[in-house]
Amino acid sequence: MLPDSFHLAKSCLINTFVNDERHPKPPRKRGDDDDEEDEEDLNDSNYDEFSGYGGSLFSKGPYDKDDEEADAAFDAIDKRMDERRKDRREKRFKQEIEKYRQERPKIQQQFSDLRRELATVSDDAWRNIPEVGDIRNKKQRNPRNEKFTPVPDSVLSKGLASTGSANTLDRRQQQLGGFQTPYPGSMTGFNTPSSSELDLVRIGQARSTLVGVKLDQVSDSVEGQTVVDPKGYLTDLQSSTSFANADIGDIKKARLLLNSVTTTNPNHGPGWIASARLEEVTGHMQKARNIVTKGCEACPRSEDVWLEAIRLQPKETSLSIVSQAIRNMPNSVKLWIKAAELEEEIISKKRVFRKALEQIPKSVRLWKEAVELEDPEDARIMLSRAVECCPHSVDLWLALARLENYDNARKVLNKARENIPTDRQIWITAAKLEEANNNIAMVDKIIERAIASLKANMVEINRDHWILDAEEAERSGSISTCQAIIKNVIGVGIEEEDCKDTWMEDAESCLAHGAYACARAIYAHSLTVFPNKKGIWLRAAYLEKNHGTKESLEELLQRAVAHCPKAEVLWLMGAKSKWLSGDIQSARQILALAFQANPNSEEIWLAAVKLESENNEDERARILLQKARTTAPTARVFMKSANLEWCLKKLDNALALLKEGIEHYPTFAKFYMMTGQIYEQIDDIEKAREVYSNGVKKCPKSVPLWLLSARLEVSKGEITKARSILERGRSRNPKCPELWLHAVRIENEHGNKPMGKSLMAKALQENPDSGILWAEAIFMETRPVRRTKSLDAMKRCEHDAHVLVAVARLFWSESKVTKAREWFHRAVKIDPDNGDAWAYMYKLELQHGTEAQQQSVLKKCSTAEPHHGEKWTAISKAKENWRLKTDELLPIVAANLSPVV
Repeated sequence: MLPDSFHLAKSCLINTFVNDERHPKPPRKRGDDDDEEDEEDLNDSNYDEFSGYGGSLFSKGPYDKDDEEADAAFDAIDKRMDERRKDRREKRFKQEIEKYRQERPKIQQQFSDLRRELATVSDDAWRNIPEVGDIRNKKQRNPRNEKFTPVPDSVLSKGLASTGSANTLDRRQQQLGGFQTPYPGSMTGFNTPSSSELDLVRIGQARSTLVGVKLDQVSDSVEGQTVVDPKGYLTDLQSSTSFANADIGDIKKARLLLNSVTTTNPNHGPGWIASARLEEVTGHMQKARNIVTKGCEACPRSEDVWLEAIRLQPKETSLSIVSQAIRNMPNSVKLWIKAAELEEEIISKKRVFRKALEQIPKSVRLWKEAVELEDPEDARIMLSRAVECCPHSVDLWLALARLENYDNARKVLNKARENIPTDRQIWITAAKLEEANNNIAMVDKIIERAIASLKANMVEINRDHWILDAEEAERSGSISTCQAIIKNVIGVGIEEEDCKDTWMEDAESCLAHGAYACARAIYAHSLTVFPNKKGIWLRAAYLEKNHGTKESLEELLQRAVAHCPKAEVLWLMGAKSKWLSGDIQSARQILALAFQANPNSEEIWLAAVKLESENNEDERARILLQKARTTAPTARVFMKSANLEWCLKKLDNALALLKEGIEHYPTFAKFYMMTGQIYEQIDDIEKAREVYSNGVKKCPKSVPLWLLSARLEVSKGEITKARSILERGRSRNPKCPELWLHAVRIENEHGNKPMGKSLMAKALQENPDSGILWAEAIFMETRPVRRTKSLDAMKRCEHDAHVLVAVARLFWSESKVTKAREWFHRAVKIDPDNGDAWAYMYKLELQHGTEAQQQSVLKKCSTAEPHHGEKWTAISKAKENWRLKTDELLPIVAANLSPVV
């Protein structure tokens, strides 16, 4: 039985054939049949053997609701029938695909058996696989540049003769009818010359001339030849016009405009000057002189016009011009100074200035110019007259005071203060004068009076200006004046709660300017106000340590510990200062006093132990450590105790102390490290493994502990275990460059360089800003690629000492010693605690430097006292070197560095 929907669809289909009144036939228009025939698609692609031509029989009729229901019914039938055939269709499609794949398999499937056999290929077979060569032929590998040969003129002329044509006849051809050149053996011939004929001979001559000019222009670069006149070269440059970029039309317009200005307003001096300079620029010097001369006649009271006329005139006529100018303007200071400059002899210059001062006695500039030409005695006399004429000039008063003796200078400065009571420089000069004559007590009084007097005269006291004056006084050697200024102005205009921060900023600014006495004075005043501030004492102590004397440092530290007895670092600095100076007994006394003030201080206990051990007092050090373990049983105390026993080769005592320390502090990683290293030293590898294993469980964040465990396995040939340990370490400590670096080195050292490069790529992806990884990556590349890798490293880690050292080593390997030295200096400046940088720089100086350069590096390294660096710590922490100092360790580390390749 067919479904009801099918009968419904059938009835709908029959109804469409019935001409119902509900669907009247639309009226036909003329030409409709022709349009339908034109619109019908009778193409072969639209024909089907079963259904004929495509298209709908009823596309021309209206589409109503009944049609929509019929279409929906047919769609439902088609969908249901398609679902019945879906499984069969999919099964058939799958079979066809499988059949096609069997006939035409993929390349991946064709080589699947060979890929499985690759698992059995040995390492030697892999290494013996030949590289893919260049299969291009020789011509493709070595392409030759195309050669172009200039065509001779004869070929060009023949081409013109063969292809030339003429469409007009000249006069001779019209007369002769074209018969001008006869054929051989006859008196007539045919020769019709072309109007486009070229004279190639002249073209070749012109080309030769042009080439000769160019060769003459560049021949100056050839050694031994020149076409430049060295004597007239600058003259030619001066005489050359400078309006190359200017349009001649613009110059004419400017000339016309300026002419209008000088005509309409002849008393306007700048117009005459501009007009004269326009002619000067265009190269018409005489015309410019004539214009400025007219300007002087039109503007006899214009100083600028006279100066322009003097400038444009030659030297022989400029004197007469300046004389005429002074007659018209006798009170012009610039004209008198110009007249003195035109004179060649000193006597003549003096004569001019004296006449000028007679005319203008109150000109400070004329007095200064005149005094500079005199000897000291005559200058003093002139200055005495100058201060009478110009009593408000500070510079003249100060210059006179410098030339007078002590008593007269005091009188001069007193008169200056009476005439100029609002200037601070007079007071500061008076203080310097007293200091220069060893009257130190008056210096502070003068500065105090200066502050009071200036305030009474309503002068604002600007701290910044006074501090700059103090720095200037320090540079001139007036230390007491500098200190007095700082003392009296340092607190002006500052709120009480801002004093400490502001003063510390002032001190830092002075240190940056190199004014150490000013900074010292600021710290001294700050300590009188804040005597119990440890930070200020520390800043002052570091200033004395770096820029002061040993005595001043010790005196400061004595006062510091008196005010801050709980500040351990101050006690330690004092003890170290005594120790470095060789006074061991005084250092012990300072530490004894420190014990009284800080009885349970770990730092003081360890400092006392270090003092004794450095001076070969091992038993005293052991006694001190034993007391420290009783009074201050910290992890560091136990570690130092075990380390001392280890250095003294008492390994059993060291292991016992470490075991006790682990019981008290089970999460202190250094206990496990030291214990494992001691077991390695006595060749008890199993216990060392056990200790390291327990250590990484208790202290999973300790990177050195993971590294020691991996190194132990590598030393015993267990590379796989080492890889596993480092992998677990990286999982516990993500983004740890040290663990990645050690993993890369393991692969490289055991010949697995591709794996090393792969690990390095992953490491840099996880740690893109790690300097130690970039430094290692540079030297993993081949020599041609290292420069590019170093540029990438500098973009990522511009201020990392490891990268700077790697770049310096790169320059060193290329024999660029000067650049290598510069980069090593940058590295130690950025990170002076990096001992490897100092060692590489010292080795460079040993090979390529002088004795002085070697000693300089050694001295700077001893001052810096580096404690870090892979190569440095390996030597400095070796038990046989535990007593060596920095200057003794540096040559050993440099000797153990691998050569730069």
